[in-house]
Amino acid sequence: MGTDGTHGERILDGITVVDLSTFVTGGFATMMLANQGAEVIKVERPELGDDSRHSGPPFVDVEGYEGPGRPASPHGESPYFWTVNYDKRSVELNLKSDEALEVLFDLIEEADVVVENFRPGTAERLGIAYEDVRAVNEQAIYCSISAFGETGPWSDRPGYDLLVQGMSGIMSVTGEEDGDPVKVGLPQTDLITAMWAAFGIVGALYRRERTGEGERVELGMLDAALPWLTKQAAKSFVGEKPGRMGTKDPVLAPYQSYPTADGYLNVACGNQKLWEGFCEEIGRAELADDPRFESNADRVEHMDELEAELSETLSERTTDEWVERLAENAGLPVGPVFEVSEALGNEQVEARDVVRTLEHPAAGEIPSIEHPLNFEHADSGFEAAPPLLGEDTDAVLGELGYSRERIEELRAAGAVPEE
Repeated sequence: MGTDGTHGERILDGITVVDLSTFVTGGFATMMLANQGAEVIKVERPELGDDSRHSGPPFVDVEGYEGPGRPASPHGESPYFWTVNYDKRSVELNLKSDEALEVLFDLIEEADVVVENFRPGTAERLGIAYEDVRAVNEQAIYCSISAFGETGPWSDRPGYDLLVQGMSGIMSVTGEEDGDPVKVGLPQTDLITAMWAAFGIVGALYRRERTGEGERVELGMLDAALPWLTKQAAKSFVGEKPGRMGTKDPVLAPYQSYPTADGYLNVACGNQKLWEGFCEEIGRAELADDPRFESNADRVEHMDELEAELSETLSERTTDEWVERLAENAGLPVGPVFEVSEALGNEQVEARDVVRTLEHPAAGEIPSIEHPLNFEHADSGFEAAPPLLGEDTDAVLGELGYSRERIEELRAAGAVPEE
């Protein structure tokens, strides 16, 4: 529903995406498209499916389920898989089979977008590279995602989020100043890459509306991560060496976490007025006149002394007390450091209806995290749970015009698995 309360068409209604990817980079990108109305058909390996179906624990037991599709893992359904595959359909195809490739190209012929994240050269070996797709659908948008892109001396290397976090410089600026490099606690470069991919695909679709031409979008995870360095890149560009600073910021102060009586409080004074108001409200007005802390540049230069002063004061009250006093009553930019469960379940998230539920075919009601785009005149949002492996194989083939007899022939040939 649009924010004006009316029901409208979703922005990507009528767009069909063939998703050949595994794990997060392609999966999150195509899920973003699904959230805006695209029909995403996830093509998976028979019996095994996407690797993320096996990522866990935890797993959710669905023993006894009878119906189309099946859990790929003997342990049950993976909630991790769910978080990057809402609102998709699953088709099992053995792409090493000529008959399955024929089915795939029948799908592609009717599609608008094809997404793959094979290692460079794999799509060519399988016969599903851009030129192969273009031969049957000139207007297709073809998106290729890899770790390091398709050119350069590292292009043949395999890559995962951990490697790219290290090679992009992110780990070198994450962690405590005197500690080891630290990985960001979520698959950050996977998600960065996925968002760039979705942005590129939508841009290519917009161009196609104007020109009628298809397009190829090619990107690497390392390339995708580097623009996010921003402040750290700025320091490097002028010959400085960015380093690990804990929760501190290289160009703003106070802009970090401080201990309270029972936890931590994030303080983000982004300008002089906020700093002066903060000093007043915590009962330390004298700090605003201290020559060490007079301007933001002074505070950055004397960050350790500032941390000591504020830590002593903020540790006198609980986090909730400071939030009520500073954020709710004084309108200052402070906030708690939540555990994940608290982040997913609080009054703000509930008021915005961010965490919702969907009916899963085997696991029953499951949670979903809604995407943040709210349009005035268009709908968005997830409508269906992640699919079981192969859940939609027969239905999708039927929509392509395949008869029951032809589907059984494909099973006999090993192109699609047995029911």
